[in-house]
Amino acid sequence: MSAESPAVFFTDFRTPMNGDPMPVKFQKLIRRAGLKEIDMDGKFVAIKMHFGEWGNLGFLRPNYARAVVELVKELGGRPFLTDCNTLYPGFRKNALEHLECAWRNGFTPYTVDCPILIADGLKGTDDVDVPVKGGEYVKVAHIGRAVMDADVVISLNHFKGHEATGFGGALKNIGMGCGSRAGKKDQHSGGKARIDASLCRGCRKCQRECANDGLVFDEKTRKMSVSAHCVGCGRCVGTCNFDAISFAEDFANAMLGARIAEYSKAVLDGRPSFHISLIMDVSPNCDCHTENDAPILPDLGMLASFDPVALDQACADLCNAATPVPGSHLDERMRAPGFVDTHDVFLNSNSAIDWKTCLAHAEKLGLGSRQYRLIRI
Repeated sequence: MSAESPAVFFTDFRTPMNGDPMPVKFQKLIRRAGLKEIDMDGKFVAIKMHFGEWGNLGFLRPNYARAVVELVKELGGRPFLTDCNTLYPGFRKNALEHLECAWRNGFTPYTVDCPILIADGLKGTDDVDVPVKGGEYVKVAHIGRAVMDADVVISLNHFKGHEATGFGGALKNIGMGCGSRAGKKDQHSGGKARIDASLCRGCRKCQRECANDGLVFDEKTRKMSVSAHCVGCGRCVGTCNFDAISFAEDFANAMLGARIAEYSKAVLDGRPSFHISLIMDVSPNCDCHTENDAPILPDLGMLASFDPVALDQACADLCNAATPVPGSHLDERMRAPGFVDTHDVFLNSNSAIDWKTCLAHAEKLGLGSRQYRLIRI
């Protein structure tokens, strides 16, 4: 490993009796990793994290967010916690429900000591079109406006499994997480819109949002339909309050990973960023689920780096070196008759995933390096 390889700082979750409380140990890691090197004085600092779907208990506790907020304020920054609305039906598909879900899960301005903003606005349509330099699959990314208005971006990520991307790490938290509803559609699926007539209320809000005459209102049925002019931009998805609009063509997981990398490029280009991941409560699926299965791996530690690619790679390597938790989803799969060990805990947990394409493509785009120096503190 060359001395020029990016540094990833690591510490475990051990806190001996009469030692530092966990938030203090967490702050020491972040300081050692170099957060103070970023000029934050008077700057808006977006702390991008996942507030957890209602019913899920695997997300990061608000205490970790507050610890980051305190450090940002020490450096003169003006922090806010943020996330974008989801594409799918749930408790976070618009800003009102998203904020209520965050509050229920413990994230309030009083518990985290800073404002909480939903970056793409009330209905997920308040976004900015950002060119992707070197993008092969995405030429223009649709990013939540509040994220793009920030001067500094900090990614605070719960590292866990994911049923499509293998794991949810720094890149997914940034790329998919900062995409507006149209941006999430752009990463997940292509083709033309489709409308479920049983859910359509004929309110015509989607038609007013469409810039391409892609939607037609039928006076007889009082329903919307899709015309030949639809270009698949996804703006209508964010406008519909009734989840009547979807897209038929889902991208394969390798393509999804590449698009996440390109969206991450759009978010991070041209401004300072810092990345933090906690490998704890490693559920087999994303925090977007309304449930969380038991952890498949033990709590391994906290990591921080200026390089999101190196950080994701380091987290994956630590997970692959760990022993599955007995009785977990992963352990049960590995004990099943006929199981073939891939020596990859994420593939072993879900054989349909692809996580390496995202990191390889991000490295190709210049977002970072898969080679790294792990510095234990």
